[in-house]
Amino acid sequence: MILNPVIKTMLEHKSIRKYKAKAPPKKAIETIVRAGQQAPFVSQAYSILLSQKKERNPFKAPILFTICVDYHKFEKIMARRGWNLVTNDLVLLFFGIQDAVLMAENMVIAARSLGLGSCFLGSAMFRADKIAEEYRLPPKVFPLVQLAMGYPAEDPPPRPRYPMEFTLFEDKYPELNDKMIVRAMQVMDEGYLAQDYYRKLKAKIPLKINRKETYTYDNYSWTEHICRKWGQRFPDPKVLLQQLEKRGFDITKKRE
Repeated sequence: MILNPVIKTMLEHKSIRKYKAKAPPKKAIETIVRAGQQAPFVSQAYSILLSQKKERNPFKAPILFTICVDYHKFEKIMARRGWNLVTNDLVLLFFGIQDAVLMAENMVIAARSLGLGSCFLGSAMFRADKIAEEYRLPPKVFPLVQLAMGYPAEDPPPRPRYPMEFTLFEDKYPELNDKMIVRAMQVMDEGYLAQDYYRKLKAKIPLKINRKETYTYDNYSWTEHICRKWGQRFPDPKVLLQQLEKRGFDITKKRE
C-alpha cells in the first residue's frame, strides 16, 4: 500500500454512532459542504438539508445532513434559458444519484480530515414524504441519504472489506469459484466477529421465513446478516416507487 494523509484518512473510515456534545463550528460545516461540491458531477443535481436539532437527530448527533437528488433548481435554470425538461425521470434519477452520493462521500472524507465522524443513514428514501413535509421541499427534490455527524465519542476500528481478489478484476469478470467465495466470506465474517460488532449493536435480524434459527452472536456475522437483509426485506418495489412519485419522479413515464 502507498500511504499519504489522504489515503490514511480514507482507510481509517468507520461509522460513528456516539458523539460528543460539542457542535462543529459554522466554518467546519461550510467547509464540509464546499468540499462535497467539488466532487465530480453531471449536473450538480443535489441539495443539502441541515438539521442542528441535536435532540431530534439520530444518535443525538450535533448535525444531520440530508443529501437530496434535486432537479427543481435545474428546472428553474432551464426555464430561464427557454428549455423544457424532456429527459425521462429514470435517467435523471440515476444521474442525480451519482451526483448526490459522490458529494456525500466527499463530505465524509472532508469531515474526517477535520476530526469529525459520521454515519450514513440509508433509510431516508423510504421516508422521503415525511422529510419533504418537514423541510417543505418542492417537487423534484428527493431525499436520498442522510449523514449524522459530529465529534466522535467512540473510536471503533475500521470495518472489514472484501479481499482485493474479490474486488478488482482486470480485463474480464472471472468465474467465481468456491475457493474465492469462501475466502471472501471468511475475511468478512472473521473480521466482524473479531470486533464483536453485531453483539455490541444487538443487530441480529430476526428470521421471517421458514428457517430454523441456528445462529447466536458467537457465530452470527456479516454474510448471514446481509443474506437475511436482502433475502427478506423489500420484495415489493411499490413503497419506493410511491415515494418517488410523491416527490415528482415517475420513472416509467415517457415525456411528450
